[in-house]
Amino acid sequence: MTPPITGILPEPGEGRPDAADLPGPADAVQDDHPADSWAIPGDDRIPPALLVTPGLPWGRRLAALRERHRLRGERARAFYADSRNPERGLPVAGNAAAWAFVKRLLSTRKGLFAVTVGANLAAAVAGLVVPRLLGDLVDAVTGGSAALVQVDAIISGVVVVVVVQAALVFAGRRASAVLGYDLLAAAREEIVGTVLRLPLSRVESASSGDLLTRITSDVSKMSQSVRWAFPQLVMSSVLVVASLVALVLNSPFLAISIAGSLVVLVLATRHYLKHAGAGYITESGTYSRINSTTTETVEGARTVEALGIGERRIAIGDADIAESNQAERYTMTLRNLFFIFLDVSYQLPLVGVVLLGTWGYSQGWVTLGQITTAAIYVQGLVEPMDRLIQVFDTLQVGLAATTRLLGVAEVPEDRVPGDARPDGTEVVGTDLRFAYRPGTDVLHGIDLDLKPGERLAIVGPSGSGKSTLGRLLAGINGPRTREVDIGGVDVMDLPLDVLRTEVALVTQEHHVFVGTVRDNIVLARDRQLAGAEVDRAVTEALRAVDALDWVERLPQGLDTVLGHGRVHLTPAQAQQVALARLMVADPHTLVLDEATSLIDPRTARHLEGSMAALLADRTVIAIAHRLHTAHDADRIAVVIDGRVAELGSHSELLSRDGEYARLWRTWRS
Repeated sequence: MTPPITGILPEPGEGRPDAADLPGPADAVQDDHPADSWAIPGDDRIPPALLVTPGLPWGRRLAALRERHRLRGERARAFYADSRNPERGLPVAGNAAAWAFVKRLLSTRKGLFAVTVGANLAAAVAGLVVPRLLGDLVDAVTGGSAALVQVDAIISGVVVVVVVQAALVFAGRRASAVLGYDLLAAAREEIVGTVLRLPLSRVESASSGDLLTRITSDVSKMSQSVRWAFPQLVMSSVLVVASLVALVLNSPFLAISIAGSLVVLVLATRHYLKHAGAGYITESGTYSRINSTTTETVEGARTVEALGIGERRIAIGDADIAESNQAERYTMTLRNLFFIFLDVSYQLPLVGVVLLGTWGYSQGWVTLGQITTAAIYVQGLVEPMDRLIQVFDTLQVGLAATTRLLGVAEVPEDRVPGDARPDGTEVVGTDLRFAYRPGTDVLHGIDLDLKPGERLAIVGPSGSGKSTLGRLLAGINGPRTREVDIGGVDVMDLPLDVLRTEVALVTQEHHVFVGTVRDNIVLARDRQLAGAEVDRAVTEALRAVDALDWVERLPQGLDTVLGHGRVHLTPAQAQQVALARLMVADPHTLVLDEATSLIDPRTARHLEGSMAALLADRTVIAIAHRLHTAHDADRIAVVIDGRVAELGSHSELLSRDGEYARLWRTWRS
């Protein structure tokens, strides 16, 4: 049974943090779970040195804590180094790329950024006037020269300044909010564009959990940083700098009280930021692994149940959680140690003002009014500095998330578009070889020569390489040797927008976007169609795929909104929408990889008959297990173990009594 997770902190026990493991306020955490409740039998991802041994003396517990923190840091740095250039999956960008990304966004919003800084600076200066006025009042009263008129003037001035400051604070916060949301919108647009530019071959080779975590959790963290943390950074930084300047102008002698705290803060912050980046990257990486394991287990639940491997899948999930637990404990320990120094640095300045002020006043170096003003300034610094530190932590999390998002942009392109354009529609593949892993080919020297308008069926047993061959013909992947040409041009040399007007692939996987039926179908050619052409093309495509009847019965017909939370389509209907989308896209060559597999055989047979007229002038490559598709094709390629074992028409292959004949007899029996 999977142990419960009651919060961010794992429970104490074997492999979990106990009181010695988390300095500061977290020391109070206690629990009575058994010591081995987080140990995964047979799992070696967590070294024994990282597991907590309960009952040790305090001295040995602290030494063990230091050793565990060191080991976790090493693991985090190793994970970060590997993530920069992984053998498989998606990389993580460097911090320099993230800061360049922010700088690029700000460079187009210089005016708004200047307004934000200016409004917050004005609000900070207005807020610093009041302590100075109160200090002057104290000096006037203690000096015995305070007249009633003077006191009234100072009090009136305080009231006016407070009102003005409130207005400036509102303006500053509004400008900060506008800047934050504007940056967020631009950042999201760029991230979406980056993800959409990702080569499809790399998308499918990456972990589904990693990609899911990046476009959900990491986007959320990046959004939090841009929307809240960055504006807060601007406001807090302006207020802290203005307060320090005002403190020096009030009395350079009393300003010495803040020097020690600044040194402590700088050193503690530098240490935290130096190590936190790798820690948060590792933390997010463990979330990706958990998501991958969970997704695989849920999607394969029936297989897990049938094979009786439920306990094994649970054990793998437990091991993933335990590994994530170690990553979180590392970043949490960094934060707790950081907060200890923060607490100390917040208390030092006020004590320093009192001690220096007492000595300075006795020497005649400062007045009581200056001491009062300095004390108010120092107290006023606590909140913005505290907020600034919180912002640093949030920004560090956001920075780690942004580097993971920008890592997608560092995936190398799988093609370099050239200037040549196809002269004709012939599809020719020569000596095609392909390997998903180096040294292990799954296709072995396949040659194909398709004439315009020809229908080729590719058949063969599961795992023989049919879909891989279809992907090469559609330009999704490039072959390891030679090339696939369309009209004399290598498909990998064509820009994607040009390639998709030449050849398109439809698989049994489909997606319905949130939008109307019309939008879902016409999205492939929305720039070429306008006005009445849209509905005409959509209607013809729906009729061709036998979907017009059920679409007309929808509540708003073509205007019915589909997608998550809207009108739900059956898998067969969604596949018909995908086929209609392909019809509207209007490429001259179609690769249909089990494109009608989710539709019942009788309907599929009727659908293919309906589409025949529409496909008459197009080259069609149909990959299918239903051999009636092959029966109607001009030629049939039988793929066995990555090779074309037979090639010919239905009657020719039957007369040879080879692989195809055996497949045909098996399918008909």
